[in-house]
Amino acid sequence: MNKANYKRLGEYIDYVNIRNKDGAISNLVGVSIEKRFIPSIANTIGTDLSSYKVIGPRQFAYGPVTSRNGEKITVALYTGTKKAIMSQAYESFKIKDEKKLLPEYLMMWMSRPEFDRYARFKSHGTVRELFSWEEMCNVLLPVPPIAEQHKIVEDYQTVERRIRNNERMIATLEQTAQAIYRHTLVEGIDENNLPEGWKTITIREFCDQITSGGTPSKNIDEYWIKGTIPWLKTGDVQNNVILSTDSYITENGLKNSSAKMVPANTVIMAMYGGGTLSNVGYLTFPSTTNQACCNMICKNKQKAAYLYFVMKHKQQDIKRLANGGAQENLNAEIISSQMIIDPQYTKIYAKFATLLNSIVNLSRENHLLRRLLRLMTSKLS
Repeated sequence: MNKANYKRLGEYIDYVNIRNKDGAISNLVGVSIEKRFIPSIANTIGTDLSSYKVIGPRQFAYGPVTSRNGEKITVALYTGTKKAIMSQAYESFKIKDEKKLLPEYLMMWMSRPEFDRYARFKSHGTVRELFSWEEMCNVLLPVPPIAEQHKIVEDYQTVERRIRNNERMIATLEQTAQAIYRHTLVEGIDENNLPEGWKTITIREFCDQITSGGTPSKNIDEYWIKGTIPWLKTGDVQNNVILSTDSYITENGLKNSSAKMVPANTVIMAMYGGGTLSNVGYLTFPSTTNQACCNMICKNKQKAAYLYFVMKHKQQDIKRLANGGAQENLNAEIISSQMIIDPQYTKIYAKFATLLNSIVNLSRENHLLRRLLRLMTSKLS
């Protein structure tokens, strides 16, 4: 876009500072680093809400503190239909004239990684670095004709709707798999009198191999540089299929570490971490993992699909077996010794494999669509 079309944001926005003086609004929200409003989990019982700031439909809020914030600025457009309240720490503003600048277009602009980097660069302070209201007003952005803004936003939202629709389909498939599991292998099942051919075995017996990974040597020059071999951490295990990772190690790093390659179609459970403990993942590509991942390698994709849904069903029961001091942990022995029902029946395996294959395909499509969204926002600059 021609730099002549770049305008100072302050020409298009007004500062908003309305307080909940009468305490009439109780819907408390916050802004996440994913740049969206989320319900607050704070306990507000007995709290005076009159000093909280009011946020209205189609208004923006951002947290000026950018230090210790994942190198991002928390900013979001409020899309709710009713007013809400938020912490006094947030700054809020609105578009003066939506016939000149669309809020949705501005939100697309602020969703770019480049804007995060700009906000961090322009943040100042000692104990805390702040992206001030003055700096927000000084932001320069391209402002095309309003008709072009509408077209850009429409294209972007079309992709977003496809992603949300896929997410709903994935959730339905997950629910279907769990319903089939409960109906077939839980309800009315007597583990002491199983159907002919079925048996109760440990996860270790069900799998071909169970491993945990290792961390590459810290003296490798390219340790944090994208190399040739994917390397998973527990943060990559999020109760879904694992399509990619941002961490890689070099060939040299693999040879000089205890890390071992695990094949695609491996079921993984996170053994450490307060927010990730017992999370389950299904690996769609060959990779290495760190030592906090329990890697369950099966004979074929169908058995792996069955185990994936079994582990998701047993996840909370296994989590309760964690032990430790400041942070509770699992280990491969605890996980591998758990008993599961093995129907030894390929039609049952195949049913779960079909469901998981659909989930993988939808997840891959969403992965590509999110890359498309990033490309669309990058073209705004």
